[in-house]
Amino acid sequence: MPHSRIAVTGSTGLIGAALVRSLRTDGHEVVRLVRRPARSGDEVEWDPKRGHVDVAGLVGCDAVVHLAGAGVGDHRWTEAYKREIRDSRVLGTAAIADAVASLDVPPKVLLSGSAIGFYGDTGVRAVDEGAPPGDGFLPSVCVEWEEATAAAEEAGVRTVHARTGLVVAREGGAWGRLFPLFRAGLGGRMGNGRQYWSFIALHDHIAALRHILDTPELSGGVNLTGPSPVTNGEVTAAMGRVLRRPTLFTAPAPALRIALGDFAEDVLGSQRVLPGRLLDSGFAFAFPGVDAAIRAALR
Repeated sequence: MPHSRIAVTGSTGLIGAALVRSLRTDGHEVVRLVRRPARSGDEVEWDPKRGHVDVAGLVGCDAVVHLAGAGVGDHRWTEAYKREIRDSRVLGTAAIADAVASLDVPPKVLLSGSAIGFYGDTGVRAVDEGAPPGDGFLPSVCVEWEEATAAAEEAGVRTVHARTGLVVAREGGAWGRLFPLFRAGLGGRMGNGRQYWSFIALHDHIAALRHILDTPELSGGVNLTGPSPVTNGEVTAAMGRVLRRPTLFTAPAPALRIALGDFAEDVLGSQRVLPGRLLDSGFAFAFPGVDAAIRAALR
């Protein structure tokens, strides 16, 4: 895209903060949606739970990137927190889509977050964007999350659902919690280690988001995962190799279920998800292998 005005929600999160840095480095004007009164010209107030967006702040935007949502692995999954996971995504997305649709001149694209949780547990079966949604809590949330963009789609805005995998980053996210354990020599496989983890380097994730913004042919679900998913056992071995630490410990499935509650089923579940539409549209990964992605996170 030429130098553009781009609105971003979730700009303080791992992915949002990295995307804002990338866009601004290339000269784009970024406005950040914040959940308090705006304090500067590059901020726009919104309240996702009340469905409020200061629409005036979106005027002139060429794109809106919506990444906000409660963390999936940050808390034990009580019924109350499961409602928070759902509401933070569905209500927030509907608010953004309604705001985009209300503009006299809407943005060219709404790039809205989603997750590979859409597919549920795929076992050893590799799936791409042609696969249907799976069963369970996270697939149902992802379906509602993506459906919440309907107002923008009906207004003719190109809408993309970025189905994110496990982002390999030292600064945060699920992988960010692994690095301290493995550095201390306390890392190891989870359960039997045969479940597939569909990972993507943070660098490649940001590049993929930029690629989606720049590629008018892309709409609907797009998987943001690396091209070569690996098992949890292979992740464990790679972390040991790169960090030069032993990986003797294991987290048995029963212990994970006690510690994590319902979330344990997603930790132990297998998702072998391929980035079919990214590859078909010409995207090239800088760090396609798990060792390379781990090394990139350490730099």
